Amino acid sequence: MSTDEKTRDALSGAAIPQQNDPAQIVKTGSALDIVFWIVALALLVGATLINQYLPAYWAPGSNVWVRIGAIVACIVIALGLLYATHQGKAFAILLKDSRTELRRVTWPTKQETVSTTWQVLLVVVVASLILWGFDTIFGWLIQSIIG
Repeated sequence: MSTDEKTRDALSGAAIPQQNDPAQIVKTGSALDIVFWIVALALLVGATLINQYLPAYWAPGSNVWVRIGAIVACIVIALGLLYATHQGKAFAILLKDSRTELRRVTWPTKQETVSTTWQVLLVVVVASLILWGFDTIFGWLIQSIIG
């Protein structure tokens, strides 16, 4: 099946509107993406080290709120840089599509959930009793063989 056939409706032959395909977006990365990833990772590593090292090098860093602000700033900037990459945009599309799919899910009712939970518990108890029985029988058999 060609790419053109995949974008057409099977019955009418009409074109199907295509959203941005996350896989295609990721494949079109650039050199700037690599720079963004490196800077973002450096900021995230820096955010983990701020609490320990900032007070030694910067006097206002002794205040806990200054350190919290610096950590939050590093994380926000890193996430912004990651979103600016092609992979980040593809991830955002994936999250949006996942949200749409979650709306389509038919969730079980409370009664179905309770019923299924009791069935699972019953199967677990029966399986554990069977395994306990096998363990006891095989333990007794090995004990009688070994002496």
